[in-house]
Formats: sequence, structure tokens, C-alpha cells
Amino acid sequence: MIQDKPSVLFVCVKNGGKSQMAAALMRLHAGDAVQVHSAGTHPGAVLNTQSVATVAEVGGTMTGEYPKPIDPALLHRVDRIVVIGDEATVEPVPEMSGTIETWDIDEPSLRGVEGEERMRQIRDQLAEKVQRLAAHLLN
Repeated sequence: MIQDKPSVLFVCVKNGGKSQMAAALMRLHAGDAVQVHSAGTHPGAVLNTQSVATVAEVGGTMTGEYPKPIDPALLHRVDRIVVIGDEATVEPVPEMSGTIETWDIDEPSLRGVEGEERMRQIRDQLAEKVQRLAAHLLN
């Protein structure tokens, strides 16, 4: 592993949707310049097919990805841990090198927006936040 690259771990509950979307968008935006990881506090069994399709619409991919738990070693070495939404929590661990932040995501379903349009709105919110984070990590 190359230590001079900035690194980020995106976390949500199931690691099938939002954290995977954020990771795919970061890989799309930053390429190999940032080490990107994603995980869930209670990983599900499969990726959300609408999340996969919505990210693909903008050129991102989740190919080879699957829901996985948090690797405790990552908590010690990544520069940033991003918790997406308010359902998941990640507690700091001793000797952590990075910081934890939470991204509030407006949930379109609370306004009656469902399906593909819901996922597009979530994707677009995540993309905006990912671009800001990439700019910060790479400068």
C-alpha cells in the first residue's frame, strides 16, 4: 500500500447503497489519486441495483464491490472516515490517524420521491460532497 496517497473510508449501515455510491463517485472523480474504501456497520447481502445503475449513468462503477464490514485496520490508517446519513455510527479508536465526519443526506423519499429519481437525487448530493472532499484531500 502506498502511504502518500490520501485515503477515505465511506460508511453506511448496509454498505449496499450510499457508501458504495460515494466510493464509486470518489474513484470516478479522483481516479487513483485517492485510496477509496467503503464498509457497513451491519452489511447487507447485495448491492442496491438502483444505486449501481444510477452511478453508471454518470460513468461510475461498482464492479467487483460487495457489502462488507468495517475493517478495524482501516480505522487506524485512513485519513478520513465519512459516515453517510444518521443511521450508522463509527466510534473513534485509539491511535486513529484520521478524522470522522458525518454527511447529512436529504432523503427524497420523505417528500414522496421514489425509485430512479430518488437514487439520482441521492447520487447528485453525494457527488457534490465527494468533489469537495476530493479537492480537500488532494490539495
